[in-house]
Amino acid sequence: MKTLHIAEVPHLIGKEVELRGWVNTIRNHKKIVFLDLRDASGIVQVVGDASFATLSPETVVSIVGLVKARPEKLVNPKIKTGTVEIEAKSFTVLGKAKELPFDMGKEELDVTLPVLLDYRSLTLRHPKIREIFKVQETIVQTFRTTMSSKGFTEVQAPTIVATATEGGAEVFPVSYFGNKAYMAQSPQFYKQILVSIFERVFTVAHAYRAEPSVTTRHLTEYVGLDVEMGFIDSWTELMDTAEQLLKEIFKAVHAKHNIEVPKIENSIPRVKLTEAQEIIFTRTKRDIRNEPDLDPEGEREMSKWALETHGSELVFVTHYPTKKRPMYTHPDPENPEETLSFDLIGKGQEWITGGQRIHDYDTLVGNIKKWNQDPNNFEIPYLQAFKYGMPPEGGFCLGLERITMNILGLSNIREASLFPRDMERVDVKINV
Repeated sequence: MKTLHIAEVPHLIGKEVELRGWVNTIRNHKKIVFLDLRDASGIVQVVGDASFATLSPETVVSIVGLVKARPEKLVNPKIKTGTVEIEAKSFTVLGKAKELPFDMGKEELDVTLPVLLDYRSLTLRHPKIREIFKVQETIVQTFRTTMSSKGFTEVQAPTIVATATEGGAEVFPVSYFGNKAYMAQSPQFYKQILVSIFERVFTVAHAYRAEPSVTTRHLTEYVGLDVEMGFIDSWTELMDTAEQLLKEIFKAVHAKHNIEVPKIENSIPRVKLTEAQEIIFTRTKRDIRNEPDLDPEGEREMSKWALETHGSELVFVTHYPTKKRPMYTHPDPENPEETLSFDLIGKGQEWITGGQRIHDYDTLVGNIKKWNQDPNNFEIPYLQAFKYGMPPEGGFCLGLERITMNILGLSNIREASLFPRDMERVDVKINV
């Protein structure tokens, strides 16, 4: 079993060690060969004799050698092990690599997005690509610790469901022992049901959208960080919780990865959709005041407005039209044409969708009928929970890949998905 990682060697100067990892790069100077050895914890320079020239990039090796301090003028401040090097005594090949299709040794991986995905099992090894998912790990861990600290219970929702969560045709049907089932669009119904048991719940859930869309910001399979909370006194508590969560995520990402995170000077501003549309019209003369939502250009403009006027790169847009929100969304008592719902726009893209839910059984059944759905299709287990008593409640969902993409400034959401699924790809290209 491997017991020593590369990141530990700066503390072992003068010690003989055995390191196991991948050959990252090789520099052959005939009698002396320099190579960078990589493992999950980092990279270290190894100095070997001419026999090391037989190794090739990405070959897996075991190297025995002496940890030595580098001369001060040769210290490499770009890596954590830059103060030391390994004076190699021997090596053993554990797994030989074939010739690579491109250079993996560069600081930035210079390949196109299709190549990045066609060779995903290889490109994920690159330190810069790998770091994307270490940041994503921090996001998920912080989500879990933050929600747990607030008294939420983590739950696991099924991904094969009997009814489309939000109605419509954007679902994947599943042949289920001769019966009809679907891949879940979200864990929405189940997290609402579980409010009646645990009061406050969260989940990290895979969800599936059969949207005929190939954009830089959409995936067919995505991961949602879902929250649902009962006994709310006001739907604004949902935005309060989402804001606190985001601030904790930003703080953790900055502290652990030294990455610049989105700016929030004090608090995230909140504006109604109709107010946002007026702001956009005033600033750009572009009239989307009769639209039921913001378009991508409008989302970007609202992010600019929030930064200029409130020192925040994020903004809550609230009160979306009732007809454009799912049937379980609570209407605004002061204006039933609008809902107690919100989107959080961050750096010009939607990150979070949430709102208060209808918790009264009869009202919910009536709404299902208004949406031209059959309540019988939702009776078990969804409506059953409301029939036997549900407190005022609501929740939200944060898209994991979307927030990762925007924190890191990636150009395409597929870069923030380990193995992205979309209309054109399920690991391999399809329909092309």
